[in-house]
Amino acid sequence: MTTHRPPGHPRRGDAVASLLADTDPYLSCEECFDRLDQYVEQLLRDPASQDVAMRTHLLACAACAEEADSLLELISG
Repeated sequence: MTTHRPPGHPRRGDAVASLLADTDPYLSCEECFDRLDQYVEQLLRDPASQDVAMRTHLLACAACAEEADSLLELISG
């Protein structure tokens, strides 16, 4: 199954790339989870929107990226 991703939503890479990713600006998993609904809704409204901290965290954290992908799939139907 293919998940629809707006252009602003980062794609998850391999595990090594995630471990080596620059995490600046830093965002904890808890902060990411608190902002996830708003982030996904904003991406669906405006795919060009930029939230650098969220994008950075989602590229480096497979668990949060999976949550974002699931939410995006659920909302975009």
